[in-house]
Amino acid sequence: MAGPSTLETHLGYWLRLVSNHVSQAFAQKVARHGVTVAEWVVLRRLFDGGTQPPSAIAANLGMTRGAISKLIDRLEAKMLITRTHDLADHRFQAIRLTERGRALVPSLAALADANDDEFFGDIDLAERMMVETLLRQIAARRDLRTAPVD
Repeated sequence: MAGPSTLETHLGYWLRLVSNHVSQAFAQKVARHGVTVAEWVVLRRLFDGGTQPPSAIAANLGMTRGAISKLIDRLEAKMLITRTHDLADHRFQAIRLTERGRALVPSLAALADANDDEFFGDIDLAERMMVETLLRQIAARRDLRTAPVD
C-alpha cells in the first residue's frame, strides 16, 4: 500500500511556494515606501478609476466594506487619499488620490514590474504567457475575483 502523497506532488504546493516568495519580496519593496501590498492595490485602482465611493472600491477588489474602510483610514492618515462627504447625504463618501498618492503610484508600479522581472524574467516570453493564460483560465473557471492583497 502506497503512503500518502507528498507535498511536492501537489500543484498547489508549488503555486504557494512561488506565490509566497513573490509576495513577500514585493511587500518588502513597497514597505520601503511606507505602504502595504493591500494599500498599493487600492492606490493602483484609484489611479485608473478616479474618484470612487468605498463601496465601488470594495466591489471592484472583491473585499468587504469593513476591510476597505480600514485601508481608506490608513491611506488617509498617510495623506495618500482624500475622503469627501456629500453635503446632502453625509453617509456618501468619495475617495480620490492626493497629489502625493498619484505621484507615488508610478514608483510602486515600477517596483511591481521589477519584482515580476526578478522572479519571472528568466523564463522566455512564450512560457510566461502560457503560465499567465493557464492561471487566468483557472481564475475564470473558479470565478476568483478577490484581489490578492496579502
